[in-house]
Amino acid sequence: MKVSAVRALFAVANRPEIVSLAGGMPNIHDLPLGDIASNVAEMILTNGAKVMQYGSGQGEPRIREQICDVMALEGISAHPDDVMISAGSQQGLDLVTRIFCDPGDVVLAESPSYVGAIGTFLSYQAEVVHVAGDDCGIDPDALRETVARLEAAGRRIKFLYTIPNYNNPSGITQPWERRVEVLGVCRELGILVVEDNPYGLLSLDADPVPAMRSVDSDVIYLGSFSKTFAPGFRVGWVLAPHAVREKLVLAQESATLCPPVFSQFAISTYLEHSDWQGQIDAFRTMYRTRRDAMLKALADHMPPGTSWTHPIGGFFVWVTLPEGIDAQAMLPRGVDARVAFVPGAAFFADGQGARNARLSYCFPPAERIIIGVERFADVVRNELDVLDIFGVRAPTKHPQAAGPGAETY
Repeated sequence: MKVSAVRALFAVANRPEIVSLAGGMPNIHDLPLGDIASNVAEMILTNGAKVMQYGSGQGEPRIREQICDVMALEGISAHPDDVMISAGSQQGLDLVTRIFCDPGDVVLAESPSYVGAIGTFLSYQAEVVHVAGDDCGIDPDALRETVARLEAAGRRIKFLYTIPNYNNPSGITQPWERRVEVLGVCRELGILVVEDNPYGLLSLDADPVPAMRSVDSDVIYLGSFSKTFAPGFRVGWVLAPHAVREKLVLAQESATLCPPVFSQFAISTYLEHSDWQGQIDAFRTMYRTRRDAMLKALADHMPPGTSWTHPIGGFFVWVTLPEGIDAQAMLPRGVDARVAFVPGAAFFADGQGARNARLSYCFPPAERIIIGVERFADVVRNELDVLDIFGVRAPTKHPQAAGPGAETY
């Protein structure tokens, strides 16, 4: 087990003088907290003996029905019996890995991929092998080549892990045509797909792209209320084929007996009595403003040779730094300059990502984002000055592409 690079930054990033562009914490200040408090209080008064008791290992029936309504917004047709509640989608990912992976198995993952997923896979002694991609996500040809190479070496592949909507950390979204193509390759080669979709409804420029699970019922789908409502309740879910769901419930019962009952009822009450779709629209407007502030600040302040993605949803921008700069080595200077970011190497299991950094626009207000990017750009320029003084930086003629809408200066 390894310390998450994001969690390791929390103590520093929470200092008031630091502008944190590091964590993926959603902004929940705009939630109708008064209404939520009243509804939860009423829930306790009328049903307290039940909501504070043990529950089912699979999760409460009512919230599983409501989750099916939520997933329908992404084109998924599901039955509540095939949904299992988890303590956030992170626990769902852990349980999926637990029932599928033996030591030495291979998990395929995007390049780059979610640091929390990489840590989970490694904790079960699986090997993470990254599949190369482009500005549309996973490259189907690279997927074929990677599978062929691993199978020729006698390796056992358990599943492909992917975040097709607004990937964490890259912000890249797989277009619908690419999703269908990737699914086709996986069906042909017998590769299970695990689709992680915590940001799916947080599209900022258009309607959400339908989930991969919407066209393939064999896909294991992970969802969460952490980004579209509040992370403190720790409620996520797994939608899986029936036989897999049965094993997941057994694993859940051995891990926690049951997922948090109080949290399930609290979120169910919120979905029942609040305009949750209107709240998601409000979140989308707010995050759009913050994303636009970050992209403009990057264009205004970053030095030549830098490029970045242009996310159409989610929380993150993926920055590729000029040749010769190591984001991990630069991090202490960033903290000294009162800005926090996550070095890109955290999102790879094989040493890639030295020139990359993940910047998050979800939590700070727009004016703080601009200040943070200005400080980040100053740190990068100082790094370049040092490299030029000591003559160790090679000029970059063709900066690395950074994804959809990437801009290079």
